[in-house]
Amino acid sequence: MARRLLIWGALALVVLVPLGLAAGSPLLAWREPVYIVAGFAGVLGMVLLLVQPLLAGGLLPGLEGLRGRRAHGFVGLGLVVAVVVHVAGLWVTSPPDVVDALLLRSPTPFSVWGVIAMWAIFTAAVLALGRQKLGLRPRVWRFGHTGLALVVVAGSVVHALLIDGTMESMSKIALSALALLATLKVVGGLWMFLLRRRERA
Repeated sequence: MARRLLIWGALALVVLVPLGLAAGSPLLAWREPVYIVAGFAGVLGMVLLLVQPLLAGGLLPGLEGLRGRRAHGFVGLGLVVAVVVHVAGLWVTSPPDVVDALLLRSPTPFSVWGVIAMWAIFTAAVLALGRQKLGLRPRVWRFGHTGLALVVVAGSVVHALLIDGTMESMSKIALSALALLATLKVVGGLWMFLLRRRERA
């Protein structure tokens, strides 16, 4: 019981601190509501990137096994929505910048990394939703989905770290590091398991 409370308490702290510090950012002063919503959608997306591998790996007490995988799917949908809101809000505030980013001709490197992560998120969602229709073998699907997850997290982390925006610097670095470590732990463990099972087959 104590371990469960400790894990959930730590996760709540990691989630709420970046959101709270972003809410108090002086960069939000005089900003339009649509810009603020777009910015917070991006912050929420970073938070969900930490939660996703924890759910996929069954590392959260009470959400192991099938229950955790179902939650992983719902959180994945939330991540897609957060990205859409983030990009749509930026489109409303500055359409030319979004067009340049989508065409990979933006002069700001963080835009390129953000677009790479965005398309990887959408592709991973399509793989998840169309798993049976695509007729992929389970092993191929897992490698594809987890490989895309690595691209999503790496691209998002670089995208966030290069931006001097709403998120407070230290909490952003900590959240990014935790999301990356959690993803590497879960993906690495899964790949090792699949490779060992293949060797035994």
